[in-house]
Amino acid sequence: MHKVVVNSTPLISLSAINKLEVLRELYGRVYVPYGVFEEVCLEGETRVGADFLRYNNFLIVEKVKNEEARKFFQTSFHKGEVEVMILADELKCDLCIIDDLLARKYAKHLGFNIRGTLGILVKAKEVGVISTVKPLMDQLVKNNICINNSLYNKILELTDEK
Repeated sequence: MHKVVVNSTPLISLSAINKLEVLRELYGRVYVPYGVFEEVCLEGETRVGADFLRYNNFLIVEKVKNEEARKFFQTSFHKGEVEVMILADELKCDLCIIDDLLARKYAKHLGFNIRGTLGILVKAKEVGVISTVKPLMDQLVKNNICINNSLYNKILELTDEK
């Protein structure tokens, strides 16, 4: 089974469309840095996904051990993004689930495999966990999750839903 670590935005996005369980079906267990837990469950305005995160044992909240590593990351990252990369390194994770473009670029530069919320949905369709992606992208947009037109159309093309 792959080791996977996830950031706040994918948790919030998947929760908004009632598809957090897709993570369990794809990966078995998923690591959530404590900083992400704080963002989603303690600090977040809407606290979307907080109950799911608190009460599902496939989401494993883990504190980073190397607190000093934070200082090596750009200050433009949120605490959760920094902790995703640190924890991924500490646990030797196979995949980081991150949506923020700058954080994705930085994580990729560090050698991590990256997937975002839409990539998770595409993968879920590929393996038969879900049947279509378009209605879920439409729900994301309805829930104020920004998907630019180019990416939206690229995903439709990729999943043969155009």
